[in-house]
Amino acid sequence: MTQTERFQDLPLEEVIGDRFGRYSKYIIQDRALPDARDGLKPVQRRILYAMYHEGNTNDKAFRKSAKTVGNVIGNYHPHGDSSVYEAMVRLSQDWKIRHMLVEMHGNNGSMDGDSPAAMRYTEARLSAISSELLRDIDKRTVDFIPNFDDSDMEPTVLPARFPNLLVNGSTGISAGYATDIPPHALHEVLDAVLMRMDNSQATVAELMSVIKGPDFPTGGIIQGLDGIRKAYETGKGKIIVRSKAEIEPLKGGKEQIVITEIPFEVNKATMIKKIDDHRFDRKLEGISEVRDESDRTGLRIVIELKKDVQAQGILSYLYKNTDLQVSYNFNMVAIYKRRPTMMTLQTMLDAYIEHQKEVITKRSEFDLQRASDRMHIVEGLMKALSILDKVIKTIRASKDKRDAKNNLIASYDFSEAQAEAIVSLQLYRLTNTDITDLKKEEAELKKTIAELTGILTSTTKLKNVIKKELANIRKQFAEPRRSVIEDKIEEITITREIMIPSEEVVVTVTKEGYVKRTSTRSYAASNGKDFAMKETDHLLFEGNLNTQHTVLIFTTAGNFVFQPINELPDIKWKDLGQHLSSIIQLDANESVLTVYPFENFDADASILTVSKMGQVKRSALKDYQIQRYSRTVKTMNLKSEDVMIYAGLVTKETELFIATNQAYGVRFSLDEVPLTGLRTSGVKGVNLKDGDNAVSAVLIDSTVKQELVLITHRGAAKKMKQQEFESGGRAKRGVIMLRELKSNPHRVVAVIGATGKEEIVLETSKGIRIPLTVNSLKNVDRYSNGSFIVDEATDGKVINAYRLEAKE
Repeated sequence: MTQTERFQDLPLEEVIGDRFGRYSKYIIQDRALPDARDGLKPVQRRILYAMYHEGNTNDKAFRKSAKTVGNVIGNYHPHGDSSVYEAMVRLSQDWKIRHMLVEMHGNNGSMDGDSPAAMRYTEARLSAISSELLRDIDKRTVDFIPNFDDSDMEPTVLPARFPNLLVNGSTGISAGYATDIPPHALHEVLDAVLMRMDNSQATVAELMSVIKGPDFPTGGIIQGLDGIRKAYETGKGKIIVRSKAEIEPLKGGKEQIVITEIPFEVNKATMIKKIDDHRFDRKLEGISEVRDESDRTGLRIVIELKKDVQAQGILSYLYKNTDLQVSYNFNMVAIYKRRPTMMTLQTMLDAYIEHQKEVITKRSEFDLQRASDRMHIVEGLMKALSILDKVIKTIRASKDKRDAKNNLIASYDFSEAQAEAIVSLQLYRLTNTDITDLKKEEAELKKTIAELTGILTSTTKLKNVIKKELANIRKQFAEPRRSVIEDKIEEITITREIMIPSEEVVVTVTKEGYVKRTSTRSYAASNGKDFAMKETDHLLFEGNLNTQHTVLIFTTAGNFVFQPINELPDIKWKDLGQHLSSIIQLDANESVLTVYPFENFDADASILTVSKMGQVKRSALKDYQIQRYSRTVKTMNLKSEDVMIYAGLVTKETELFIATNQAYGVRFSLDEVPLTGLRTSGVKGVNLKDGDNAVSAVLIDSTVKQELVLITHRGAAKKMKQQEFESGGRAKRGVIMLRELKSNPHRVVAVIGATGKEEIVLETSKGIRIPLTVNSLKNVDRYSNGSFIVDEATDGKVINAYRLEAKE
């Protein structure tokens, strides 16, 4: 007989939706989320029950973990052995579980994220407190269901004689749901349960008078009472957990930060590495060493600081930028009545109380039934002893045990159970003392039956039993709170001065873009001489600055580089600096224009920039203080063919002078240049003729005596008073600065503002540099072509002129 194939033509969306729906239902209900009653996920429940069932309890010897794992997989949890072992190990880790449910001998991992030893090496048993989760499970207190292969029965929930969900918390991710319930102090949770039992309408505020908030096994400082309150009211909330740290003084004016508690679920080794990375990457200059001094006595991380560094500032930085401080988000989802539910504090307590009432009721019913059955037997034995001779005669006259039982039932009105007990009696039990024992047992049974009946009929008595047993657990297992709770979340403010130790250094920037900072020791050893630089290069900036300061480096592409001094490469005076392009990305044709150092950006000043096409713009100095400086920042929006030729710091200056290549000069008030943001193009500063372009700009302060030195491409130089140029309006053509020549006219290379003693260097097309002292020039008028400094025929045309900057 051939088997015919059957095909179902179904839409893919339906099939996928149906299968994923089934899968989701399974992992939500039976894998990733804890039960609201006992706070356990199925794998955890199966591990604890398997250990209990096999007698691997706290009062017996340790047993190989592999035996338990095999037992769990074989009988209850048909999944991978590693997942079962990992769950078992987690239950034994005192830095993850507030009250460990499993005791383990051997390597069970560490706070550094180390893996535990293989299960064949470790040994485990139930802890004392986990026996409270399982107590009375044999008294039909919870429902049992068949295991996966119907060969055994397993509990759907544990009796849970303490509120494990709140005490040990839980974390997990399923389909569409995740949970994060923090651990709490046992005594506080039990007090909250008792309060809720006394007052079913107790508010979160009232409950928080006893349950202060989470209590992490790793301790730490919890900040944010409002977040805790919100979480207890809604199931969601956010708190801050920070390490416990102390600042200890050392010899020689140094200090060290000692951390003795870290946030919950933080990997200690990773955290230490990240702290050390901040030191190694020079993001934090004040740390000299980070050490892990933890041992079996406790956790201890030491952060040793350099001399004269503010320890509190470093600590604040580490709180903000490392896992020394983390945020914890409550997401209190649990399975309640077979559904994933966002739990409030009240619903958690109520679910537990409801479960306990059920457990105690079922236990009482079980004990009552057992006591009643025994009472019935005792009554039968007492009756039998009162007519002992007749009973013996009846039994002797019977053919066998069954006949004896039947004769006893027929003759003396015994029940089946009583008759079985009588015929099973041993001869020594027929002594005179036995009747006394039976009467004593009868009295005790009557008392027990009365108590159990009272529990089953009176809600008050039922509550009192629960309260009494919870009080005993509190007395036996309560531990002092480990986490400290603070009302407010502290706002962390970090200044660069705190992070960076103050150190005097010499900062240099060359025209070709080589930058470095040099220690004053290296500078003094060289006596400021033999500065390393390429032959074609010259020093653009040299200044004695502090590592807490900043330099702004302006480039020809209309950008600026925000460069903290402490992040500059530390290079000896006699060694070549590092090129700016290796620190920050520059365009191919972008070169350094000007450098300005700043201690801060609070001054009432502005940065003025001028472009080759005659555009002028001005922005407030405070706009140049930026937080992210991993790339260049636009300071002047230029057209594609334009370049920036000038960047100047405006403090007291009131006017600007612009010189053009074709020897026009225009002077106007800075009031005509409005303050704008960084990414603007500015306004027209000079009206250029066709083929002309701006070459120089000079800021003018009328209170300071300053002259204008003009250099032409033919090697001529002249000095003019700034009064030669009247202040006019912006965007004008300006006035002529040289006598016009019909053949081979002079073209302006640069106009430099000078006070008299400076030295100007002229660079020629043949690479020759010719110095010029400003004092050697006489003042002339605008119509003069000046004096020839360079022999054009032998030395070449002048292509550049710059002033040797005085040291900052």
